[in-house]
Amino acid sequence: MTTELRRLRNYIGGEFKDAADGRTTEVVNPATGEVYATAPLSGQADVDAAMAAAAAAFRGWRDTTPAERQKALLKIADAFEARADELVAAESENTGKPLGLTASEELPPMVDQIRFFAGAARLLEGRSAGEYMDGMTSIIRREPVGVCAQVAPWNYPMMMAVWKFAPAIAAGNTVVLKPSDTTPASTVLMAEIIDSVLPKGVFNVICGDRETGKAMVEHSTPAMASITGSVRAGMQVAESASKDVKRVHLELGGKAPVVVFEDADIPKAVEDIAVAGYFNAGQDCTAATRVLVHESIHDEFVAALAKAAADTKTGAPDDEDVLYGPLNNPNQLKQVAGFIERLPAHAKVEAGGHQVGEKGYFYAPTVVSGLKQDDEIIQNEVFGPVITVQSFTDESQALEYANGVEFALASSVWTKDHGRAMRMSKNLDFGCVWINTHIPLVAEMPHGGFKKSGYGKDLSAYGFEDYTRIKHVMTSLDG
Repeated sequence: MTTELRRLRNYIGGEFKDAADGRTTEVVNPATGEVYATAPLSGQADVDAAMAAAAAAFRGWRDTTPAERQKALLKIADAFEARADELVAAESENTGKPLGLTASEELPPMVDQIRFFAGAARLLEGRSAGEYMDGMTSIIRREPVGVCAQVAPWNYPMMMAVWKFAPAIAAGNTVVLKPSDTTPASTVLMAEIIDSVLPKGVFNVICGDRETGKAMVEHSTPAMASITGSVRAGMQVAESASKDVKRVHLELGGKAPVVVFEDADIPKAVEDIAVAGYFNAGQDCTAATRVLVHESIHDEFVAALAKAAADTKTGAPDDEDVLYGPLNNPNQLKQVAGFIERLPAHAKVEAGGHQVGEKGYFYAPTVVSGLKQDDEIIQNEVFGPVITVQSFTDESQALEYANGVEFALASSVWTKDHGRAMRMSKNLDFGCVWINTHIPLVAEMPHGGFKKSGYGKDLSAYGFEDYTRIKHVMTSLDG
């Protein structure tokens, strides 16, 4: 007896539809390696339809009041909360994530973030009106940019969808959102929930692959393209968008340094870093996976971290004792394993370094020591449950190593010396610096990096303002 596969569909102009040409892709549960659904493989006709629906809806949505947009977003947040179990189940099947942790660590922040942007809709600010030239009054208008083409990643499908659509819609824009081809289920469910709240065409979801995303970015309708993904993908988006000078918002890779000084609370640092490094299988651009430790405590720290790794469990979504689930797909498993297989002779695997089980894409919590600054695994993003450890001699060398990568998204410093913490936070070339903690995020504070980690901010009033444009209006006082 065969189980019938779930059939996911695009959401365009308030209607659920198959791809125009009928093409589909298979969706796999990474915890089992088994196909559980099919999703549309959207082509140009589907992109055209979604963009037309968003453009038509924009004419009305841009003129809604901030209070109306706030009310709609608050209804969406309430609806997500009411159907939390369904969203968590879909996300877990999408990604293999533990059900309990998804319910406690991802859904509440998502709902809070939607409510934050609902409030932000009513707090657009600009310079006060005034006379900067005799006889003339100047006014600043904040306006929505238009239709937004948005591409979300597979590591946090639900939460990244919220980071995309909530500020855009709050500012009066309309959205065409594409989830990753490996994780479309929870985004399609979000569309089903949102359907009863927003006017048709304000929020659209199309499923597909890289070519679908490329067609979205290259389409003439969107005024803005936003992507969370790899550096390579971000560069391609920026290049494609440049042809018609679209606004671009990029949140790309990371290689977060975790700088542990000799006066740090070692047991606390080890415990927190292990969680921040292995949570979500290390598939997080801000994950605490590149640790720099002062030479005087290096051996003690590595031994404690290796024990923490050995005590960390990965496994099935319904196992309440696991910290993380599988890697997202076979290619990601191959990439993570490849980094370990290619380690130089001077490196030492202190814990893990192998696949777990014969079913699904699970990888053991791993610690690698003895590494040098120019090693591949130090310079490139692994995006897996692998924590590397390097030794440094002093503050200057720690800073040199920390900044010595092409990414610049997040970082952390562990020390009891306030002055040193302030110096490091000033000189670390990263969009976020945590002190004696790593990875907490709040809706009120911006998330985004420098260098090859991209540009633009998610969350916060800064992220909201990214989805607006500024217009100067000057009027004569004489008539």
